[in-house]
Amino acid sequence: MIGGMSVEKAESSFTKGVRFTGKFGFTPLGLAMLFVLAIFPLVLQDEVITRLLISALMLGALAMAFDFTAGFININNFGYAAFWGVGAYTSALLAVKLGVSPWLGMLAGGILAGLLGLGLGFLTLRLAGIFASCMTWFVALAMFAVTANWVELTRGTSGLSVPPLFNTTGNIEYFYTILIMTVLTYVGLKVIIKSHIGTAFRAIGQDLQAAQASGINVTKYKIMNFTISCAIAGVLGGFYAHFVGIITPTVMNTSHTVEVMVLSFVGGRGTIWGGLIAGLVMIPGMEYLKGLMELRLLIYGVLMITVMIFFPSGLAGLYYKVVQFIRKNATLTKFKK
Repeated sequence: MIGGMSVEKAESSFTKGVRFTGKFGFTPLGLAMLFVLAIFPLVLQDEVITRLLISALMLGALAMAFDFTAGFININNFGYAAFWGVGAYTSALLAVKLGVSPWLGMLAGGILAGLLGLGLGFLTLRLAGIFASCMTWFVALAMFAVTANWVELTRGTSGLSVPPLFNTTGNIEYFYTILIMTVLTYVGLKVIIKSHIGTAFRAIGQDLQAAQASGINVTKYKIMNFTISCAIAGVLGGFYAHFVGIITPTVMNTSHTVEVMVLSFVGGRGTIWGGLIAGLVMIPGMEYLKGLMELRLLIYGVLMITVMIFFPSGLAGLYYKVVQFIRKNATLTKFKK
């Protein structure tokens, strides 16, 4: 009897734990994967693979923030890399010119990128989806031109040397920093999506006219969503600057936006976590494609079109189908018994 009560208490505690972590978007499988990912560099102890994981987490986090806008309010921010670049240059310049701590610089980069997103949102998000998306791209091109030509400040194509976050030649500290940033990004976005604000985002994405008719201030929620997404890109851009040690205007190149967009679409739109999984799966392959120059963009485009045609729900949709199939078979087996 006592043993039975102990088992019941253990099951009750486990259920409560699952419900608690579920509030922040984590399933038991997700927590297990996070644990494996966290210990992976310690077990493997390979600097090259650790750097690949850092890139995967960083681009995966960007893909999650991109999906926050593309997957929920149907705005594809074609200029997303520019906000990443704004964060990178803000943190770098504050550190180089004023001696500001890189940690504060990263925060400042997020704030400035968010403010730029807020301003751009006021100007463009009253437009229909595709026109707003194109406007973000035009603004990004202008920001790229300013960064490339303001040589006195940014050093242009010569590159701006940036102090590191850590006084070490290893990558393990950067790995755990970006891992924490990625988890915080995921949890923050999931909390928003599960709130009444997220309900408004979903309504806008599903049917704009119906959302307006129901009394939702569409422009307000679009701008809010867009600002949050851009701010996250800015913080991640600050991390990138101090991680690589030197930045050039190419940080704002459209090719980076394409990379993030592909991860978001392949992962599964409107899922948040899909972009991160796609990043962890695809980034190692993308690294090998870097030598193909512009042909790389063609490969990304073909991949994205293929996924949209044959797997419109992406990796997340495939996962849900597998889970549904397993549950269905388990139910049938139980019924037969």
